[in-house]
Amino acid sequence: MMTFILFIVIFGVVVIAHEFGHFLLAKANGIHVVEFAVGMGPTLWSVPKNGTKYSLKLFPIGGACMFEGEDGLLTKEGEESEGSFLKASVWSRISTVLAGPVFNFILAFAIALIMVNMTGIIAIRDPVASKVAEGGGAQAAGLMDGDRILSINGEKVRLFSEIPLYMQTSYTGGDLEVVYERDGNAYTAVITPQQDATTGIYLLGISNDAFLQPKGVETFKYAWYEMRYSVKATYKSLGMIFRGRVSRQDIAGPVGIAVNVVGKTYDEAKEYGWQSVLLSMLNITLMLSVNLGILNLLPVPALDGGRLVFLLLEVIRGKPVPPEKEGMIHFVGLMFFMVLMVVIFFNDLSNIFMK
Repeated sequence: MMTFILFIVIFGVVVIAHEFGHFLLAKANGIHVVEFAVGMGPTLWSVPKNGTKYSLKLFPIGGACMFEGEDGLLTKEGEESEGSFLKASVWSRISTVLAGPVFNFILAFAIALIMVNMTGIIAIRDPVASKVAEGGGAQAAGLMDGDRILSINGEKVRLFSEIPLYMQTSYTGGDLEVVYERDGNAYTAVITPQQDATTGIYLLGISNDAFLQPKGVETFKYAWYEMRYSVKATYKSLGMIFRGRVSRQDIAGPVGIAVNVVGKTYDEAKEYGWQSVLLSMLNITLMLSVNLGILNLLPVPALDGGRLVFLLLEVIRGKPVPPEKEGMIHFVGLMFFMVLMVVIFFNDLSNIFMK
C-alpha cells in the first residue's frame, strides 16, 4: 500500500507540473483551456471554474491540458472563440506547448536544490580519484591518488557519478582520453579500461570517497550538476535503447516503476529512517520529471515535440498545416502510444512475476 501511495504522489507531482506549465502559458497567452485533467480514463470528479473543467480521472497515470481548437477537435459552443488555440500567434502556441517540458526541468532543479541542501544526508561526490587501484588502467596511465577527473573523451565531468555513467552508457571499447587536474595543472592521459571479472563492467581503476557539503550559492551550482546528471542519464539511456543495447528486462512502465523502483527503493531506504526515504523518493521524482521532459520533446506525433515540429513548419512556411491533417497525424501517434502502453504493461508484469 505504501508503494502505491508513494508512486501516486510522485507520478502525480511530475504530471501536474508538466500540465501546469501548459496551463499557465495558455492562460498568459489568452488561450482557452477547456479541461485540466489529472489521470486518464473515466472522470471521477470534476468542477467547472472560469470556463475550464478541472477533473480527476480514474487511472492515476498521465494527465491532460486540453485547449479549445486543438487538433481541430475541441470547440466552444460549436464555434471557435477568440481564445481558440488556432487563433493565437504561432509564438504563443510554441511557448504554450514548450512550457510543459520546461516546467518538468524547473521541478527537477527545485528538487535537486532541496536534495543538495539536505546537508549530512545526501552524498555528493567530487570527481576525485581518492584511491587509484593497483594494476588498473588509471595507474598504468600515470594517475595518482588525489587527481581530479575533468573530462573523459571530451565530455566534462562534474560529479564522480558521471564516470560510471559514461562507462556504462557510452564506452564501446578501446582507449579513453582522460583530462585530469593535479596541483592546479591540467594533464591528459590515455587510459585502457579493464573489465571486472565478476560484473563484466569496464572500470578506469579509481575509487572515490571525496564527499562534499555545499553551502550558500554553491548549492545552486551542485543542484544544477545533479539535474545535469539526470538529463545525461536519460538521453544516454534513450541512445542505448535506439542502438539495441537495452534488453526487455531493462525497460519499465508505470507498473514496473512502482514495484521495481519505488517499492524496492522504499524497502531499502526505510531501514535508515524517514530522511533516507524522503531523499530516495525525491531522487526518483527528479529522474521521472527529467524523463518526462525529455521524452515529450521527442519529435513524435502526439507528444509536445511532435506538435512543436508542426509549429516550426508553420514559422518556416508562413502558414499552418491544416488542423484536420495535423489532428489526424497526432491521433495516429496517440493510438501508437496506447498500443505501446499495453505492451509495456505486459512487459512490466512479465518482469515482476517471471523472474
